[in-house]
Amino acid sequence: MRKIMIVGAGQSGLHLAISLQAKGYQVTVTSNRTADDIRTGKVLSSQCMFHTALQHERDLGLNQWEIACPPVEGIALSVPHPELPGQKALTWGHRLDHYGQSVDQRVKIPGWMELFTSRGGEIIYKEATIEDMEAWTQTYDLVIVAAGKGPIAQMFERDAARCWFDKPQRALALTYVNGMTPRPEFSAVDFNIIPGIGEYFVFPALTTTGPCHIMVFEGVPGGPMDCWSDVKTPQEHLARSKEILEKFLPWEAARCQNITLTDDNGILAGRFAPTTRKPVGTLPSGRIVMGMGDAVLLNDPITGQGSNNAAKVANAIEKAIVAHGNAAFDANFINTTFDTFWNAYAKYVVEWTCGMLMPPPPHVMEVLGAASVYPQVAKRFVNGFDDPRDYQNFFMTPEKSQAYLAQVAQAQA
Repeated sequence: MRKIMIVGAGQSGLHLAISLQAKGYQVTVTSNRTADDIRTGKVLSSQCMFHTALQHERDLGLNQWEIACPPVEGIALSVPHPELPGQKALTWGHRLDHYGQSVDQRVKIPGWMELFTSRGGEIIYKEATIEDMEAWTQTYDLVIVAAGKGPIAQMFERDAARCWFDKPQRALALTYVNGMTPRPEFSAVDFNIIPGIGEYFVFPALTTTGPCHIMVFEGVPGGPMDCWSDVKTPQEHLARSKEILEKFLPWEAARCQNITLTDDNGILAGRFAPTTRKPVGTLPSGRIVMGMGDAVLLNDPITGQGSNNAAKVANAIEKAIVAHGNAAFDANFINTTFDTFWNAYAKYVVEWTCGMLMPPPPHVMEVLGAASVYPQVAKRFVNGFDDPRDYQNFFMTPEKSQAYLAQVAQAQA
């Protein structure tokens, strides 16, 4: 029986651990926090997941909260009018082909920990060190680092050719709330783009106290939405959230007249640089470990792909490990596994996410504008959140977007 050590008990690490466990591997996981620590701690992310990623969870029986979690039935987009305060220059929405869901990781991760251990898996509760990994590489067939923070993540060299940002592109904040007025028609990720200032999106979710909404703020650094450094208390965080909406997005503020925090830990503010790193980490001894998840592929949440990437890469790595049989897990295996996932999927996510962090060029606004006129454009755009590879065919370059819109217009005529 091959032995696998996974450092980090998050979305990707536990997903992979449980899938390998089901295939007969002896898997050990390390976590720097217990299930109770996570359950009662700060929110970790916004984690809106779409159909393909959710299906990977369903295939492993990891969807324990599917009935309780409210669905995300579609995606809607609005852009404020630059000259008419309180008015929208653009607004539309469309249903997804399959619903999405967001389960607070304070609910999901403790549940998965308990499932993993109930099936005989071992979790070591400690802050993993370089010395620990030196020892583990001698007793396990493969050590995988699925922790995106701390000194161990720095073992993985930044790959500037695959993600060119070297500093944060947004000031980020999350606010988990109850009491928000539901949107009409269908539930959705309501995405608002405020050119030059930032983005705001909100969607239904399931948290530790039950159904809720998650408010996500993305402020351009140095701009008026980069305004969280002086916030000291949960109530100040909530008040600042409402102030931003009242100033820039009054239609969203109108939904928030009666909101309250789900809990005092239902808030988060910070920033990080989107980063892609090389997947082979070399220890002082020369032994190697494999990076996965946020350790090597850290996207800004503007496109909501973090947890989706985590589920998809866990699925890809599980298949690669099983296919590898009893061969050595050497640098060639690690690089080939990562490059295969990158070329088949991840690069398209990173290119789209990086593009959305830049000021929107004319062809992007043309596609988004066409979505308000042509339902088939809106349908194609919203379903790209489930499979972002399609954006390369109609959204990412002026030539392809213009050709696509011309084709749509001709068919409509």
